[in-house]
Amino acid sequence: MRKVAMSTSQKYFQTLLHDADIIIGGNRPCDIQVKNPRFFERVLAVGTLGLGESYMDGWWECEALDEFFCKVLQRQLNRTIRFNTVDICRYIQAWLHNRQNRRRVKQVGEQHYDTGNDLFSLMLDKNMAYSCGYWQNASTLDEAQDAKLDMICRKLQLKPGMRLLDIGCGWGSMVRYAAEKYGVEAVGITVSEEQVQLARERCEGLQVEIRLQDYRELKGKFDAIVSVGMFEHVGYKNYRTFMEIVRKILNDNGLFLLHTIATNHTSLNGDPWFDKYIFPNGMLPSAKQLTSAIEHHYVLEDWHNFGVYYDQTLMAWFQNFRDNWPKLHRSYGDHFYRMWSYYLLCMAGCFRARYLHVWQVVLAPNTRKTGYPSIRCPACIT
Repeated sequence: MRKVAMSTSQKYFQTLLHDADIIIGGNRPCDIQVKNPRFFERVLAVGTLGLGESYMDGWWECEALDEFFCKVLQRQLNRTIRFNTVDICRYIQAWLHNRQNRRRVKQVGEQHYDTGNDLFSLMLDKNMAYSCGYWQNASTLDEAQDAKLDMICRKLQLKPGMRLLDIGCGWGSMVRYAAEKYGVEAVGITVSEEQVQLARERCEGLQVEIRLQDYRELKGKFDAIVSVGMFEHVGYKNYRTFMEIVRKILNDNGLFLLHTIATNHTSLNGDPWFDKYIFPNGMLPSAKQLTSAIEHHYVLEDWHNFGVYYDQTLMAWFQNFRDNWPKLHRSYGDHFYRMWSYYLLCMAGCFRARYLHVWQVVLAPNTRKTGYPSIRCPACIT
């Protein structure tokens, strides 16, 4: 049998991946199996968008996508294949336009968070907390999320009777926990209609109000403000505005806790595959962008990085998703399974490689006179 000669693009990929200890056609879980030879040209033409779409289309397989992405990012191969047409156009658009303006704000709610409450209820923990858990003393996803919520309450120094605002409240996990455990009155806002419906049901009987509202519409005053996993949708052109709005509605002696995924490198937009299929108009802040946005308005009281725990959280979500797929298959289909698996496992690899981080930043108005004790673990959960 005559051996088929490798194309130039295939040779290039073979050399590139070899540097990350990945073999095309290898027998280890992190190695990839290429089913369609057009895969190589497709990725070179449109970068990470082509990588993700070709996986969704079944053009390549990998038993351990999480480890594949970890190896790729540890060797910074994502910075080797750059400046394709898609990335250049997206950079120009992000520079010229505000992709997270009021007109586009509900797109992420409609496309991602409204995907289906059945999906998220089966994938997440009992609280339905859709952010990184805190696994320091936890052995299960439920324990890790309880620990994270409790640590946030303690960092905000919550006490009975205080008024708490949660910007991007999801299905109500934070406001529900704070109202039940710390006796606060809470308001949660989200741009997802599905989240509003379920959050109201889950918080029934508590001093909790759930609103379908953009952060730019906020008014009133609050003793404490928290935002968990929402800042990734704000966009760099709006960081300063976001911080100014929070400062305006935060009492002079209050605290603001920002929990966000973050990146090592300053950028103007997000990954094109994630933008198209998972989080439209999303982008991750850098330390430079964040500190610039808070300057003149806040004292930076505490900066806590526990992104190493997001790998464990994402793998727990993937396990739940995979285990419950028989219940979801009829509603979502095989193409969705490949897309959602790619999303969860790619993200796990990103955090494992320390390419992405989770920051909890505690900010105080520059009018606040008291000091602040840093907290790194929750109290005993009962």
